[in-house]
Amino acid sequence: MRIFITGASGYVGGVVAEHLVRAGHEVAALARSDQARERVEGLGAVAVPGGLLDLDALRAGAAVAEAVVHTAVDYGDPRMGDVERDALEAMLGGLNDGGAFIYTSTGLVYPDTGGVTVDEDHPVAPESSPQPFKILGERRVLEADRLAGMVVRASLVYGRERSGLLRSFVDNGRSTGTVPYIGEGANAWSSVHIDDLAALYVAMLERPVAGAVVNAASGRTTPMREIAEAAAELTGARAVSLTFEQAVAAMGPMAGVLTRSAPLDSSRAGRLFGWRPTAHGLLEELASGLPAPAAS
Repeated sequence: MRIFITGASGYVGGVVAEHLVRAGHEVAALARSDQARERVEGLGAVAVPGGLLDLDALRAGAAVAEAVVHTAVDYGDPRMGDVERDALEAMLGGLNDGGAFIYTSTGLVYPDTGGVTVDEDHPVAPESSPQPFKILGERRVLEADRLAGMVVRASLVYGRERSGLLRSFVDNGRSTGTVPYIGEGANAWSSVHIDDLAALYVAMLERPVAGAVVNAASGRTTPMREIAEAAAELTGARAVSLTFEQAVAAMGPMAGVLTRSAPLDSSRAGRLFGWRPTAHGLLEELASGLPAPAAS
């Protein structure tokens, strides 16, 4: 299958592209810099010059593909909602009738349930999510009825020593001697190993189900306090509890995200696509050790 992917020079997209190439697919990957081009070509993909703002490149890349996988995102960019809206319009418009489109969403689309497990039928709304543009992106893909649009709601992604959240915990321990959690830290998160997540994308493309929305999670949940304690043990630091007010002062809006708990039921991915996560758990990942960041 000819597949066009965005975000292949990044964490999730890079491993997804690697799995797709390994499965025998022809992968073309958006690359907005020379470094990105080298990264995607090293994975065995063909580099397509451009970024998410290059709408002609997105439209053309989708037009010659049988499927599109969209993983590119920059949560730190306040313009991301507008950028993605236009990028999706270009790619959805370029993809030929009957093509498959996988949209990468997040478990953060769900409201905070206080630890009650949610499946894909649980209502989501932009006003109750810290990532409202992801809900809007899901809707745009699923409304493209001439395509096989599908959505992956990924839980906390870890593995290959590159998880952003785990890295931040470990780096904080190494630099300050402490790893914070909020309150009792009892709020538990679902998680998924990056290789298991990539395997789900491959399975979805090999037998697309139009309109499918699936959670991606290992089935195990981990309280935030245990994550902080594991990172502290790895770095010789102390896990310390912050009040919510202290956390807001130190972390800003991220404090609200880190107190959420909406564990994901991912059994639908198994029923529809035969997906069975098999990788080691998040705490095992931390126990194995994350290397120190490279010197700049």
